[in-house]
Amino acid sequence: MSNYFSVVPDFEYVSRLPDANISDYINVKNFFKRITLKQDVYQDLSFFTKYKIEGNDRPDNVAFKEYGRSDLDWIVLTSNNILNIQSEWPMPQFEFDKYLIEKYGTYDNLNNTHHHETTELKNNDDVIIVQKGLRVESNYSITYYENSGMVTQNPVVEVTNYQYEEQLNDSKRNIFLLKDIYLNVIIDDFQDLMTYKKGSSQYKTETLKTADNIRLF
Repeated sequence: MSNYFSVVPDFEYVSRLPDANISDYINVKNFFKRITLKQDVYQDLSFFTKYKIEGNDRPDNVAFKEYGRSDLDWIVLTSNNILNIQSEWPMPQFEFDKYLIEKYGTYDNLNNTHHHETTELKNNDDVIIVQKGLRVESNYSITYYENSGMVTQNPVVEVTNYQYEEQLNDSKRNIFLLKDIYLNVIIDDFQDLMTYKKGSSQYKTETLKTADNIRLF
């Protein structure tokens, strides 16, 4: 997200370094300035297209594929309100495997049962009796009327620790991308939001403002 942070304005903050004087300031990025898409954009699916993250793709790879510019990775993240890429973006296979071993200790533990869930069950009229993916006990069963008689089924499947974690990771692969015809509007809004306006006592330039010096000794 190098392009994103290059546009984020600076904030002149009182230096807390050990050898700093009382009047010393340092420039830091103003992370309180964060762009979000307008609610009317978020709520209108016609602004977006569905996208599935493949393999070890990063936001910059996705931005290049979709927009031809890897520096628009922030558009990819903002479109999905992703704040923490470490937890909200699917992990590459190497990191995923490392995470699993750190969490479960051994490969054997990965094959242990995490939970049981239902498989989809339909009657002869193709009516769904039990939905897929409901967490249940291993001995869960259901009895229903079928062909002039009562039928008992056990539509349950085991989900291992590995399968559970894989499902969680893969669920993050389905995202939305802003259609490229709206890019310029969003970029213009972003640049306007990141620009400081005159009128404040803290204003120094369009990209820099200063904090009050309240350092106490």
